[in-house]
Amino acid sequence: MLCSCKAGPILASPLRKHIQNPRRIIGPYVSNGMTVMDIGCGMGFFTIPMSIIVGKQGRVIAVDLQPEMLAGLKKNAQKAGCANIMLHQCYFDSLDIGQWDESVDFMLLFMMLHEVPDAKHLIREVYNSLTPKGKLLFAEPIVHVSYKKYQKSMSMILKSGFKIVGSPKIPLCRSAVFQKANIKL
Repeated sequence: MLCSCKAGPILASPLRKHIQNPRRIIGPYVSNGMTVMDIGCGMGFFTIPMSIIVGKQGRVIAVDLQPEMLAGLKKNAQKAGCANIMLHQCYFDSLDIGQWDESVDFMLLFMMLHEVPDAKHLIREVYNSLTPKGKLLFAEPIVHVSYKKYQKSMSMILKSGFKIVGSPKIPLCRSAVFQKANIKL
C-alpha cells in the first residue's frame, strides 16, 4: 500500500528527527562531492540532509512516484537553500533511473520497499545505478513489515548480487547496508 501524500508533512516533520535523526542514519555513508539517490524521497526528510552533506560539488537524485511529494520536497529544498537536488518522478512499475547507471555512490531505500509491486525489478535498477563500490542502505519499519517479510526482502537483495557490509541500528526499523558482491574490500 502506497503511503499517502497526505502523510508527507508528518514524515518530514522536525519532531521525527528526535527518533530517526537523518544525519546520524546517513552520515556514515554520505560525504562531500558524492552522487546520492533517495528512492521514495517523500518531502525530503533524508533528501535535504543528504544535499547539505554532499555540498555544492555533489548531487542528490530524489525519486518518488507521487508528484505531490516531489512538489513538497521542492518547496522544502528551496526553503533550505538546497540547489543540488534533482527531482525525478518514477513510475509504478519502474524507477526509470537508467540514465544514472553505475554513477550513484549511495542509495537509500528507507521504509518503502514493502510498497513496491515488483521489488525484484526495483533492486535490479538499484544495482545497475550504483557504482562498483556504491552502497545501499535498506530499512523497513518494524510496525508494517514482519520479520519474515523483511528476511524475504533481504534474501532477494542478496540473490540480486549484493552482499551485506553493515547492520546499522535504526530506531523502529530493521536495516542493512549492501554493496555489490563482486567488489573486494
